[in-house]
Amino acid sequence: MKQLHSILLAILFLSSSFGYSQDTLALSKSALWQKISSKNLQLKIANQEFKAARAEYRQSSAVFLPSISVSHTALVTNNPLMAFGSKLNQEILTVSDFNPSLLNDPATTRNFATKIEVLQPLINPDGIYARQAAGTKMQVYKLQAERTQEYLELEVNKSFMQLQLAYKAVAVLEKATATAQANWKLIEGYFKQGMVQKTDLLLVQVRVNEVKNQLQYAKSNVQNTSDYLAFLLDETMGDTVYKPTEALENTIRLDNTPTQLSLDRKDIKAMDLSSTAYQKMMWSSKMHFLPRLNAFGSYEWYDATLFGTAAKGYVVGAQLAWNVFDGFKSIGKLEKAKADWQKAQIETQQYKAKSQLELLKTNRQLQDAENNVQLSELDLEQSQEAYRIRNNRFMQGLEKTTDLLQSQTQMFQKELEYLQAVFNYQFTQQYLQFLTK
Repeated sequence: MKQLHSILLAILFLSSSFGYSQDTLALSKSALWQKISSKNLQLKIANQEFKAARAEYRQSSAVFLPSISVSHTALVTNNPLMAFGSKLNQEILTVSDFNPSLLNDPATTRNFATKIEVLQPLINPDGIYARQAAGTKMQVYKLQAERTQEYLELEVNKSFMQLQLAYKAVAVLEKATATAQANWKLIEGYFKQGMVQKTDLLLVQVRVNEVKNQLQYAKSNVQNTSDYLAFLLDETMGDTVYKPTEALENTIRLDNTPTQLSLDRKDIKAMDLSSTAYQKMMWSSKMHFLPRLNAFGSYEWYDATLFGTAAKGYVVGAQLAWNVFDGFKSIGKLEKAKADWQKAQIETQQYKAKSQLELLKTNRQLQDAENNVQLSELDLEQSQEAYRIRNNRFMQGLEKTTDLLQSQTQMFQKELEYLQAVFNYQFTQQYLQFLTK
């Protein structure tokens, strides 16, 4: 009895219990995936992370493209220098403006300036490498989003199979309940005829109650699994019970899934590209020690009235700047970038080793699961035959009630074990495909 209860607990995925008072909605695996691919929050987060990385890459276009700004400035001043310069820009200076008394104590002067300014990067080696790093980072997030989708597909398949298994468990326990109740009625009739003792009747009643309790747990498990699917679908949990349109297969299918780790797997490629991005950032830090060349230009209009354009002028030039020493700031930044790159290389190496370890373990788990299915199927057939024989002997008065109940318990226990073994094999097979994709 304890073994049967432990098997049930092994296939229960959450601990809360609900009934079947909610609406039941039929759901196929293909329809489930279509909904999840457009509604799942984890996928949306991964897509937004990719969009953020793409936006960062677009920002890095500033290393090539010009920066253009337009401004209009209005000022009123009696500052000698500002007043003289404003008149000079407006091209309204006269000989009288050079009078020392007017230069030292000018009247209030108004100046309105409209300016278009262009800054054009020419040679910025550090910015070029930073842009390459941003582009690599964008590819990393794209691969991670694709890998997230593959993982979610595995999770959807697993959850759908769990729902199928939950319904199978309910069907088995409903059959066990019906059998137990039939036995109880039979023993009750024998008891009334004085053919069995009251202890036999009580044992059967206990068996009926236990199976009913286990059936309630199994039904709660259906609701728990439905709630998890609702979570994946970003729908209200607790309102709907999903029922799969396809039943869980009772047999296993062997395939030729590759057993070698593929370096083209999206998460592994993302790790390699991440290391490359850190390398680009290190080179960007190195290039920061080189001079940078940028061009600039502006066109300006000046007037004593708002938005006036009476006078105009332009400025065009180029600047070669070299940051010779900034108090070890650039040196420290380079050292940090180099350490980050080396760390990324080590993490990539570790990730590949762990992936290989997981693949080898899953290969062995698949072999064990296949062997377990075959043994569980054999145990189920033998327990069914044993129960049939004991039941026939019991009907002839040749078997004890306790032996019959033990045989019945073992038969349904083996059926649940077989269903669990099939589920374990099918999921391990899908997980192996995920690891080698």
